[in-house]
Amino acid sequence: SGAKPISHSQITRLYSRFTSLDKGENGTLSREDFQRIPELAINPLGDRIINAFFSEGEDQVNFRGFMRTLAHFRPIEDNEKSKDQNGPEPLNSRSNKLHFAFRLYDLDKDDKISRDELLQVLRMMVGVNISDEQLGSIADRTIQEADQDGDCAISFAEFVKVLEKVDVEQKMSIRFLH
Repeated sequence: SGAKPISHSQITRLYSRFTSLDKGENGTLSREDFQRIPELAINPLGDRIINAFFSEGEDQVNFRGFMRTLAHFRPIEDNEKSKDQNGPEPLNSRSNKLHFAFRLYDLDKDDKISRDELLQVLRMMVGVNISDEQLGSIADRTIQEADQDGDCAISFAEFVKVLEKVDVEQKMSIRFLH
């Protein structure tokens, strides 16, 4: 049995969520449409997450693209863990969730999270109540702990290793439908 397909009623609910966000009523969403979603508006990484919905150079996303990006956040059901090993990996698999998270940090897309990139994300997450010096030492410590090949950056493999014990499946689930 493959991953549980998204049900017709879920698609209908997502579609009505999509059309309610589509203020221009043109069948696509702009970044502004996403910024009206309260959960994203208050999320420090909201802008990064919104960017993930848009292909390179695009400023609109259609329903299909919306669904594809949301699929990364679907919680993994227990019955999906024993899925067909030869089938394509579902978008909400652990490894795809980790890739998605990694890309929120790796802004220049060089497949490494540099100290600067890490600092930017930390700054967004903690706001202004921590000094640059403190943030810098958090970034340095994080890289020091994760960096195994000594290049002072975090590769995807190193990122995965750090998050080995983190329940990514649950933490990276947005229940858009409940």
